[in-house]
Amino acid sequence: MVLEKLSYLVECTTQDLIQYLIEDNNITMEEAMDIVYNSKTFELLNDFGTHLYYESPAYVYEYLKEELENKKS
Repeated sequence: MVLEKLSYLVECTTQDLIQYLIEDNNITMEEAMDIVYNSKTFELLNDFGTHLYYESPAYVYEYLKEELENKKS
């Protein structure tokens, strides 16, 4: 039961991250999904030991944006 609730939190945050990317970058849903699902942020979000799922989607999105900026450098 606890695992289901944690998975739900991750799923909701992931959906928000995808939506934020679409809105901020004017990209397709497929492109946004590819970015999120292949990110270190998504990996950390799914690692229940990090407790990243407790943070707001906006906070996690800032984390993702920082990751993407660092990849560009």
